[in-house]
Amino acid sequence: MSQDDRKIDEATGQEIKSHEWDGIAELDTPLPRWWLWTFYITIVWGVIYTIAYPAWPLVSSATAGVLGYSSRGEVAEAIAAHEESNAFIIARTGNASFEEINADADLDSFAKAGGAAVFRTYCSQCHGAGAAGAKGYPNLIDDDWLWGGTADAIAATVRHGIRWEFDDDTRYSEMPAFGRDEILAADEIELVADYVLSLSDRGEASDDGATLYADNCAACHGDTGLGDPEQGAPNLADAIWRYGADRDAVIETITYSRFGVMPSWSERLTEAQIRQVAHYVHTLGGGE
Repeated sequence: MSQDDRKIDEATGQEIKSHEWDGIAELDTPLPRWWLWTFYITIVWGVIYTIAYPAWPLVSSATAGVLGYSSRGEVAEAIAAHEESNAFIIARTGNASFEEINADADLDSFAKAGGAAVFRTYCSQCHGAGAAGAKGYPNLIDDDWLWGGTADAIAATVRHGIRWEFDDDTRYSEMPAFGRDEILAADEIELVADYVLSLSDRGEASDDGATLYADNCAACHGDTGLGDPEQGAPNLADAIWRYGADRDAVIETITYSRFGVMPSWSERLTEAQIRQVAHYVHTLGGGE
């Protein structure tokens, strides 16, 4: 549009843009200078910021920035400062017996708080936020504990894991797969399952089932099915069943066995953290 073709609004003296809708035209009003200067300043600021601080994403990282700032480094410094301030009580927790922790209010409070944090981070995914477990994962707030439910025994289990092949001191037990390995026939397994359920008043026992149990199961679970925590054999005469207490679940367990694994935490947690989480779990109400 030539200079002479421009339309000027008489009321404001502003140029009128060429487009028009239903007789309504738009003024070509320039932006306020303060707004333009603010916009230009933000552009300059953005350029300076991307040079000074980490900003541009790369394949596996980002530009570091000339100031060398790192939010992760800042968090690491804060964590290190916090740990330094707690170094004394952390050392006490790692070296004190559980009796000493229970007797000292400061140690007890610190161990519970630290153990709760460790539990939420590393244990709750399997044992649940409230430690009540789930099918296949032990309930930590009852009194049915394999390998012992004292605080020291719990710490040993956390430290070395269960059936964790990379730790020579791991807790280990293995139940035969009586069906898969053709130790018992299918009808014999059903008789054993009925007898096992009868130990907790959930089924009717037979003499044949009792004989099969005595010959194949009593060596680990005991003559009355009370189990043996020292060798990881569960109590069969109570109402606590990790994989289900119905007949089909018991038959499946006898047929194929169970082989749950818990990792050893000795390489990922400090001794103080292991003792903290053992103390925390023990104070939830279960154990011995």
